[in-house]
Amino acid sequence: VHNSRHIKKRLCYRCSLMCFPGDGILVGLQAAEANPVSPMQHPNVEESKQKATTVSQEQDIGTPQITKRQRKLLKTSPQITHSKNVSLTSLPGFSAKGSLSNLSSILEARKQVMKNMCAKYKSGISRTITPDHVKYIYVEEKYKVLYCEVPKSGCSNWKRTLIVLSGKASNPDSLNHEQVHYGGYLKTLNRFNQKEIMHRLQTYKKFMFVREPLDRVVSAYRDKFENPNDYYHNLFGKPIISKYRVAPSAEALKTGNGVTFKEFVQYLLDGHRPVGMDIHWEQMNKLCHPCLIDYDLIGKFENMGEESNFLLRMIGAPDSLKLPSFKDRNPKDVRTSKEITEKYFSQVSLMERQRAYDFYYMDYLMFNYSKPFNDLY
Repeated sequence: VHNSRHIKKRLCYRCSLMCFPGDGILVGLQAAEANPVSPMQHPNVEESKQKATTVSQEQDIGTPQITKRQRKLLKTSPQITHSKNVSLTSLPGFSAKGSLSNLSSILEARKQVMKNMCAKYKSGISRTITPDHVKYIYVEEKYKVLYCEVPKSGCSNWKRTLIVLSGKASNPDSLNHEQVHYGGYLKTLNRFNQKEIMHRLQTYKKFMFVREPLDRVVSAYRDKFENPNDYYHNLFGKPIISKYRVAPSAEALKTGNGVTFKEFVQYLLDGHRPVGMDIHWEQMNKLCHPCLIDYDLIGKFENMGEESNFLLRMIGAPDSLKLPSFKDRNPKDVRTSKEITEKYFSQVSLMERQRAYDFYYMDYLMFNYSKPFNDLY
């Protein structure tokens, strides 16, 4: 990755906005010559889905090869104005107008960064929205809300909240994990016809919540591979161990248990993976397509409490309704933090850390997160 013939220049950007944790207002990325990294493949787990969505996936530029020229500072444009049909200063549930104004400014600046990045890197994509683009968007009809699911970013608790908003449950805390994800309470937008899809995209409030990309990856690994999970150990664990472990035991090959973090990263970065990608570690911009769909709010997991409350008041939800904060899977595990992420990535080489960052680089740019480690370009 290093090339001593070139002088690297750090570009800095100072932002006048107040930032919440997780809002890494774009800092300059060092420009450097880099050895080409093979484009990552993203085969779907289910072959039928892969065959059905090949065309729409090709319409998106996917994960572009990041060049030296692209690794430069983006100077954001002036903030966009608020939507006319939402009076931010009149939202209930906020005691101080100053606090509301600050949060509003951050959310609008976040959207503007997204717009700029889309204009810069994805201006050539097809503007046609297909059912495949909206397959992770959940519909709540009563309050006219669309929520794009990003696993490991509070999605279980958001689904609980949407179920309560729909009137199908009275208390989000009463819904267990199986009910939330497999109870059939919510419909995804791709189950509607094209006219109905476009009507909802044009008239409903749309939102998504994101998380620091490598924190999210570590959270997914801990959840799926460090705890009992027959589905993931069978589908992913077995082929990962078979390909990346030297002299695996017969027991490991049979059960798929015990995938190490280094093995998981090797799988993630492999251009010829033995098994496809999964929604829990797929790039967030590929799940929600924010360059095609104009989200009214892009929230951050790192400031979930305040930003979820802002959204609920914006859509007119009852003042008493709050987003739950509990963990329903592996509740005894400590939540993945920056320190835990650093601990896990210390188990892999500098090159693997760099390639992991490059793999999620578009998420870092689009959702305005700071570079996770100081030794990266």
